[in-house]
Amino acid sequence: MLREIPALDIADADSFRRNVAERCEPVVLRGLCSDWPAVKAAEQSWSSLAHYLRRFDNGVPGQAFIGDPEIAGRYFYQDDLDGFNFAREDLRVSDAIERISANAKPGAGTLYLGSLAADDHLPGFADENRLPILEQSVRPRIWIGNASKVACHFDTFENIACVVAGRRRFTLFPPDTIGDLYVGPIDNTMAGQPVGLAVGSAPGDPRFPRFEQARDRALVVELKPGDALYLPKLWWHQVEATEPVNMLVNYWWDAFTAGPDSPYLTMLLALIAIAERPAAERSAWRAFFDHYVFRPNGHPVAHLPESRHGILGPLRPRNYGRIRAFVMQKLRGS
Repeated sequence: MLREIPALDIADADSFRRNVAERCEPVVLRGLCSDWPAVKAAEQSWSSLAHYLRRFDNGVPGQAFIGDPEIAGRYFYQDDLDGFNFAREDLRVSDAIERISANAKPGAGTLYLGSLAADDHLPGFADENRLPILEQSVRPRIWIGNASKVACHFDTFENIACVVAGRRRFTLFPPDTIGDLYVGPIDNTMAGQPVGLAVGSAPGDPRFPRFEQARDRALVVELKPGDALYLPKLWWHQVEATEPVNMLVNYWWDAFTAGPDSPYLTMLLALIAIAERPAAERSAWRAFFDHYVFRPNGHPVAHLPESRHGILGPLRPRNYGRIRAFVMQKLRGS
């Protein structure tokens, strides 16, 4: 069961980091954005929200997903995993809103305008609809569309998803279910991240036998306008917009970064450095990664005086740069 925290209990960025983010588990934040002007407009009607958004539209187009009625808003691969079951089209926000409104009837196609940087497409929106639990450097993205189902995927950043209009149903799986979700290609994706092909399959589907042990671990939460969900990195999530017209605002950021280097890119480098070595050697490297990186038994040189920790001491102020310079030098072959 997901933990829920009333928005009033999270006063600022420090309390959010301490009481929510550092636990690295999903949390429902009821009413977090209920005072936003955008939410207030949506409470009146979809037309009121559309009018509100058009005030900010600067005409810069964004990419929309276009689905025929046959897919019923489930944006996914074609059966051969080569292509996709939707088209893409560049649209201004105001034009997309008109088509979303026209689609809001039974049997119509669907349109989904997603991951638009608010500052690039709706400048001024973020200033009127602020989230004080995040630093101002963390900027929002806009998602507007018809009823839809976004395939189960993960993000490599922290994520706060705020519902503005319609309702959203999130189905979550913890990171350690990755082997049971039958993950699709990592370099041929719908929107950047690989997806769990098994999520949404019928019980007993012979293509996905391991998914049966993950199915019961799913956490499902429904959010109404004004509610928000905090998702840590690497938590799998399927997102359903369940009403004919919907809007969500989300924020992506790395809450615990020490610099510009991404854990996901580190994993990709490990693919070429380790993944196809003999099993016994991979096992040996796993032991070293556990000892130095994942640290299940504590700090690897806790038995030494701090003055002798060297580059294994705190990353800041100097060790991050020292390690990074060494790695970059070796990658360049020098």
